[in-house]
Amino acid sequence: MFSNIKRALRQRKLAANGIVLDVNLETASYGVRSGTWTIYPQAIGAGSVVYSFGVGKNIEWDLAMIENHRVELHAFDPTPRSVDWIRSIDLPDLFQFHPIGLSDNDGEIEFFVPAREHKVNFSSHKSRSPDNPTVKCPVRRLATLMNDLGHQRLDIVKMDIEGAEIEAIPDLLQSSILPGQLLVEFHYNYPAISFQLFASLIAKLRSHGYLIFDISERGYEFSLVHRSIVNRTTS
Repeated sequence: MFSNIKRALRQRKLAANGIVLDVNLETASYGVRSGTWTIYPQAIGAGSVVYSFGVGKNIEWDLAMIENHRVELHAFDPTPRSVDWIRSIDLPDLFQFHPIGLSDNDGEIEFFVPAREHKVNFSSHKSRSPDNPTVKCPVRRLATLMNDLGHQRLDIVKMDIEGAEIEAIPDLLQSSILPGQLLVEFHYNYPAISFQLFASLIAKLRSHGYLIFDISERGYEFSLVHRSIVNRTTS
Protein backbone atom coordinates (compact mmCIF):
# COMPACT_ATOMS: atom_id res chain seq x y z
CA MET A 1 0.00 0.00 0.00
CA PHE A 2 2.73 2.47 1.01
CA SER A 3 4.79 1.57 -2.06
CA ASN A 4 1.76 2.24 -4.29
CA ILE A 5 1.35 5.69 -2.75
CA LYS A 6 5.04 6.48 -3.26
CA ARG A 7 4.79 5.32 -6.87
CA ALA A 8 1.75 7.52 -7.50
CA LEU A 9 3.47 10.55 -5.96
CA ARG A 10 6.54 9.90 -8.09
CA GLN A 11 4.44 9.73 -11.25
CA ARG A 12 2.66 12.95 -10.30
CA LYS A 13 5.98 14.71 -9.77
CA LEU A 14 7.25 13.58 -13.16
CA ALA A 15 4.09 14.82 -14.87
CA ALA A 16 4.18 18.14 -13.00
CA ASN A 17 7.67 18.71 -14.40
CA GLY A 18 6.66 17.86 -17.96
CA ILE A 19 8.39 14.49 -17.91
CA VAL A 20 5.75 12.53 -19.80
CA LEU A 21 5.56 10.53 -23.03
CA ASP A 22 6.54 12.50 -26.12
CA VAL A 23 5.32 9.93 -28.64
CA ASN A 24 3.03 6.90 -28.71
CA LEU A 25 4.58 3.87 -30.40
CA GLU A 26 3.95 0.15 -30.59
CA THR A 27 6.28 -1.39 -28.04
CA ALA A 28 7.53 -4.71 -26.71
CA SER A 29 8.71 -5.42 -23.16
CA TYR A 30 11.05 -8.15 -21.96
CA GLY A 31 12.70 -9.08 -18.68
CA VAL A 32 11.68 -9.67 -15.09
CA ARG A 33 11.30 -7.53 -11.97
CA SER A 34 13.15 -4.20 -12.19
CA GLY A 35 15.08 -5.67 -15.12
CA THR A 36 12.08 -5.24 -17.44
CA TRP A 37 12.75 -2.93 -20.38
CA THR A 38 10.55 -1.62 -23.17
CA ILE A 39 11.78 -1.23 -26.74
CA TYR A 40 10.50 0.05 -30.08
CA PRO A 41 10.82 -3.19 -32.07
CA GLN A 42 10.14 -1.72 -35.52
CA ALA A 43 13.52 0.00 -35.41
CA ILE A 44 15.60 -3.17 -34.90
CA GLY A 45 16.15 -6.52 -36.55
CA ALA A 46 18.65 -9.33 -36.99
CA GLY A 47 22.16 -7.93 -36.65
CA SER A 48 21.16 -4.79 -34.78
CA VAL A 49 23.83 -3.83 -32.27
CA VAL A 50 22.82 -3.60 -28.62
CA TYR A 51 24.99 -2.51 -25.69
CA SER A 52 23.63 -3.52 -22.27
CA PHE A 53 25.36 -1.83 -19.34
CA GLY A 54 24.90 -3.12 -15.80
CA VAL A 55 23.67 -6.70 -16.09
CA GLY A 56 24.23 -7.83 -12.50
CA LYS A 57 22.66 -11.28 -12.20
CA ASN A 58 19.63 -10.58 -14.36
CA ILE A 59 20.06 -11.13 -18.10
CA GLU A 60 16.47 -12.09 -18.95
CA TRP A 61 16.03 -8.98 -21.10
CA ASP A 62 19.32 -9.59 -22.90
CA LEU A 63 18.48 -13.21 -23.68
CA ALA A 64 14.98 -12.24 -24.86
CA MET A 65 16.48 -9.65 -27.22
CA ILE A 66 18.68 -12.34 -28.76
CA GLU A 67 15.89 -14.91 -28.97
CA ASN A 68 13.23 -12.59 -30.36
CA HIS A 69 15.28 -10.24 -32.54
CA ARG A 70 18.62 -12.01 -33.18
CA VAL A 71 20.54 -8.89 -32.19
CA GLU A 72 24.28 -8.72 -31.63
CA LEU A 73 24.31 -8.10 -27.89
CA HIS A 74 27.26 -6.85 -25.89
CA ALA A 75 26.78 -6.94 -22.11
CA PHE A 76 28.96 -4.95 -19.73
CA ASP A 77 29.50 -5.14 -15.98
CA PRO A 78 32.84 -4.70 -14.20
CA THR A 79 31.74 -5.64 -10.69
CA PRO A 80 33.12 -8.90 -9.27
CA ARG A 81 29.87 -10.60 -8.26
CA SER A 82 28.42 -10.10 -11.71
CA VAL A 83 31.62 -11.18 -13.46
CA ASP A 84 31.82 -14.38 -11.41
CA TRP A 85 28.16 -15.20 -12.04
CA ILE A 86 28.33 -14.59 -15.80
CA ARG A 87 31.39 -16.83 -16.08
CA SER A 88 29.56 -19.64 -14.27
CA ILE A 89 26.67 -19.97 -16.74
CA ASP A 90 26.24 -21.06 -20.36
CA LEU A 91 25.42 -18.29 -22.77
CA PRO A 92 24.40 -18.13 -26.45
CA ASP A 93 26.98 -17.15 -29.04
CA LEU A 94 25.30 -13.80 -29.71
CA PHE A 95 25.74 -12.82 -26.04
CA GLN A 96 29.18 -11.25 -25.64
CA PHE A 97 30.26 -10.20 -22.16
CA HIS A 98 32.83 -7.55 -21.28
CA PRO A 99 33.95 -7.01 -17.63
CA ILE A 100 34.03 -3.23 -18.09
CA GLY A 101 31.82 -0.42 -16.84
CA LEU A 102 30.56 2.76 -18.49
CA SER A 103 31.71 6.22 -17.42
CA ASP A 104 32.87 9.55 -18.81
CA ASN A 105 36.54 8.58 -18.67
CA ASP A 106 38.85 5.67 -19.44
CA GLY A 107 40.47 4.13 -16.39
CA GLU A 108 39.37 2.75 -13.05
CA ILE A 109 36.87 4.03 -10.51
CA GLU A 110 35.83 2.90 -7.05
CA PHE A 111 32.53 1.10 -6.57
CA PHE A 112 30.87 0.74 -3.18
CA VAL A 113 30.28 -2.90 -2.30
CA PRO A 114 26.66 -3.79 -1.35
CA ALA A 115 26.36 -4.74 2.31
CA ARG A 116 24.40 -7.91 1.58
CA GLU A 117 26.37 -10.63 -0.15
CA HIS A 118 23.55 -11.60 -2.54
CA LYS A 119 23.21 -8.04 -3.85
CA VAL A 120 24.96 -6.97 -7.04
CA ASN A 121 24.09 -3.25 -7.21
CA PHE A 122 27.61 -1.88 -6.82
CA SER A 123 27.58 1.90 -7.25
CA SER A 124 30.21 4.55 -7.87
CA HIS A 125 27.94 7.06 -6.10
CA LYS A 126 27.90 7.45 -2.31
CA SER A 127 24.22 6.84 -2.38
CA ARG A 128 23.21 4.31 0.20
CA SER A 129 26.17 2.93 2.14
CA PRO A 130 29.10 5.37 2.02
CA ASP A 131 30.85 3.48 4.83
CA ASN A 132 30.92 0.23 2.87
CA PRO A 133 34.22 -1.04 1.45
CA THR A 134 35.04 -0.22 -2.16
CA VAL A 135 36.55 -2.09 -5.07
CA LYS A 136 38.28 -0.60 -8.11
CA CYS A 137 36.86 -1.63 -11.47
CA PRO A 138 37.75 -0.73 -15.08
CA VAL A 139 35.51 1.74 -16.94
CA ARG A 140 35.49 3.18 -20.45
CA ARG A 141 33.75 5.93 -22.36
CA LEU A 142 31.14 4.78 -24.84
CA ALA A 143 33.20 6.21 -27.71
CA THR A 144 36.19 4.14 -26.59
CA LEU A 145 34.15 0.93 -26.39
CA MET A 146 32.66 1.47 -29.84
CA ASN A 147 36.10 2.03 -31.28
CA ASP A 148 37.54 -1.04 -29.54
CA LEU A 149 34.67 -3.25 -30.70
CA GLY A 150 34.57 -1.81 -34.22
CA HIS A 151 31.04 -0.39 -34.18
CA GLN A 152 30.06 2.66 -36.18
CA ARG A 153 26.47 2.76 -34.90
CA LEU A 154 24.41 1.50 -31.97
CA ASP A 155 20.76 0.57 -32.28
CA ILE A 156 20.05 0.29 -28.54
CA VAL A 157 22.00 1.29 -25.45
CA LYS A 158 20.59 0.12 -22.13
CA MET A 159 21.95 1.60 -18.89
CA ASP A 160 21.28 0.29 -15.41
CA ILE A 161 24.46 1.64 -13.88
CA GLU A 162 23.48 2.80 -10.41
CA GLY A 163 23.77 6.55 -10.84
CA ALA A 164 26.68 6.66 -13.29
CA GLU A 165 24.23 7.60 -16.06
CA ILE A 166 24.55 11.17 -14.76
CA GLU A 167 28.13 11.29 -16.07
CA ALA A 168 27.85 8.82 -18.97
CA ILE A 169 24.94 10.39 -20.86
CA PRO A 170 26.41 13.93 -21.18
CA ASP A 171 29.67 12.36 -22.40
CA LEU A 172 27.70 10.31 -24.93
CA LEU A 173 25.92 13.40 -26.24
CA GLN A 174 29.08 15.50 -26.29
CA SER A 175 30.74 12.80 -28.39
CA SER A 176 27.86 13.06 -30.91
CA ILE A 177 26.98 9.41 -30.34
CA LEU A 178 23.24 9.08 -30.83
CA PRO A 179 22.04 5.48 -30.40
CA GLY A 180 18.68 4.76 -31.98
CA GLN A 181 17.17 3.92 -28.60
CA LEU A 182 18.25 4.68 -25.07
CA LEU A 183 16.86 2.62 -22.18
CA VAL A 184 17.91 4.14 -18.86
CA GLU A 185 17.16 3.62 -15.21
CA PHE A 186 17.53 7.09 -13.70
CA HIS A 187 18.55 6.99 -10.05
CA TYR A 188 17.13 10.33 -8.95
CA ASN A 189 16.19 8.58 -5.71
CA TYR A 190 19.87 8.66 -4.71
CA PRO A 191 20.81 11.45 -2.27
CA ALA A 192 23.70 12.50 -4.50
CA ILE A 193 21.42 12.91 -7.54
CA SER A 194 18.81 15.62 -7.25
CA PHE A 195 15.54 15.55 -9.15
CA GLN A 196 16.57 18.84 -10.77
CA LEU A 197 19.77 17.24 -12.11
CA PHE A 198 17.75 14.36 -13.52
CA ALA A 199 15.20 16.74 -15.09
CA SER A 200 17.99 18.77 -16.72
CA LEU A 201 19.40 15.58 -18.22
CA ILE A 202 15.99 14.70 -19.68
CA ALA A 203 15.86 18.22 -21.17
CA LYS A 204 19.31 17.75 -22.67
CA LEU A 205 18.31 14.42 -24.23
CA ARG A 206 15.21 16.01 -25.73
CA SER A 207 17.30 18.86 -27.14
CA HIS A 208 19.41 16.25 -28.94
CA GLY A 209 16.35 14.74 -30.60
CA TYR A 210 15.29 12.04 -28.14
CA LEU A 211 11.63 11.33 -27.44
CA ILE A 212 10.31 9.49 -24.40
CA PHE A 213 8.10 6.60 -25.50
CA ASP A 214 7.82 4.64 -22.25
CA ILE A 215 8.09 5.27 -18.51
CA SER A 216 7.85 2.31 -16.16
CA GLU A 217 5.22 2.17 -13.44
CA ARG A 218 8.02 2.67 -10.90
CA GLY A 219 8.94 5.92 -12.63
CA TYR A 220 12.63 5.11 -12.85
CA GLU A 221 13.04 3.19 -16.13
CA PHE A 222 12.77 5.34 -19.26
CA SER A 223 12.75 4.35 -22.93
CA LEU A 224 13.76 7.01 -25.46
CA VAL A 225 14.04 6.87 -29.23
CA HIS A 226 15.75 9.34 -31.51
CA ARG A 227 13.39 11.45 -33.62
CA SER A 228 15.18 10.40 -36.83
CA ILE A 229 14.31 6.75 -36.14
CA VAL A 230 10.63 7.57 -35.64
CA ASN A 231 10.57 9.61 -38.85
CA ARG A 232 12.19 6.78 -40.79
CA THR A 233 9.97 4.00 -39.49
CA THR A 234 6.63 5.80 -39.56
CA SER A 235 6.88 7.68 -42.87
